[in-house]
Amino acid sequence: MAPSLATYISLPGQTAEAMTHWHEVLGGELSILRYGDVDLDGMPFTPDPESVAHSTLTLPHGSIAAGDSMDAQNEYPIRGTAYSLLYTTDTPEESRKYIDAFVEAGGTVNMPFGKAPWGDWYGQVFDRYGVMWSFSSDGE
Repeated sequence: MAPSLATYISLPGQTAEAMTHWHEVLGGELSILRYGDVDLDGMPFTPDPESVAHSTLTLPHGSIAAGDSMDAQNEYPIRGTAYSLLYTTDTPEESRKYIDAFVEAGGTVNMPFGKAPWGDWYGQVFDRYGVMWSFSSDGE
């Protein structure tokens, strides 16, 4: 396997649902591995067999990996503006299509998609899981 960098997100028991939703919106190839599908010998904890151990959504130009959080208190906030998943598309229309799909599925616009001061198109949407997606495309 060649070296690479991917985003990894831990969600509080919603990983399979969120990854399936992202796959429906963005396309790509999705794989989900649950703890019940792997040998747990030597694990320091006993997870729910239905919890997601690891999942990957492979898109044409990158990937997102995720698993269910094992933090019982779910102390790590999902929604915030300190991070976002930045998806650069080929055209503004493609970005708008993704933003609209997230909103139609229960997301909310954080920054309307439009011409940015640096000349490109840019906007942000929170999906229904509280993850902020930033979309960008070259200026036209």
